[in-house]
Amino acid sequence: MDQQTKAALKRDQFIDTTQQGLDWATEHRHGVIVGSIVVLVALVIAIVSGVIYSNRSSTAADLFGQAMHEYQTPLADPSQPVPPGTKTYATEADRAKAANQLFMQVADKYGMTTEGKLARYFGGLTYMEAGDNSQAESNLKQVADSWNHNLAALAKFALADLYRRTGSTQQAIDLYKDLTAKPASTVPAGLAQLQLAELYTAVGKTDEAKRVYAELKDKDAKGPAGMIAAQKLNPAAAAVR
Repeated sequence: MDQQTKAALKRDQFIDTTQQGLDWATEHRHGVIVGSIVVLVALVIAIVSGVIYSNRSSTAADLFGQAMHEYQTPLADPSQPVPPGTKTYATEADRAKAANQLFMQVADKYGMTTEGKLARYFGGLTYMEAGDNSQAESNLKQVADSWNHNLAALAKFALADLYRRTGSTQQAIDLYKDLTAKPASTVPAGLAQLQLAELYTAVGKTDEAKRVYAELKDKDAKGPAGMIAAQKLNPAAAAVR
């Protein structure tokens, strides 16, 4: 079969296929129109959702900023006069309670945004500072289970501290081990190991603490965590220097 015939056949097949498509579209005009509308509506929804999310994220960011500003309000110092118009809090717990209300508003209303997730983390911290350990644990666990690895690591680190304070030693140990096995940029493995060793020391498990320090010193001899571990293993040498 020569090239000209092949080209003609391909052209005829194309025409036939196109015609069949047009015939089908004519017979199913209503379905085609409805399908097109559905696709168009889906596209519009996606665009509108993106705009709404952007607006919500912007609002959440503003409210989160207000909460952080409250959280950074200075504490009153009885020995220092407070300048007129300067806001202060008498205690850390009072400040935490005030900031917590703002953080939780952002977390509950804008929980799907980045700011909302950050707000829940700080909500957990401020609950802890205010002495509400149950709410602190609940909110930090939510963040610890989130897809954001770096933020989840921070929440686990805070949870471990909460468990240390409340005597749940084994839970704290498990979290430090998890953070060591799956480090994040926010909580490096060395930091988790140092905290684990300190916890072992605090509960009288000095042999376990030494084992962790030795492992860290060998693994990160020239790094800051390794150097701290070396000092812990040989405090006399560190004192001489």
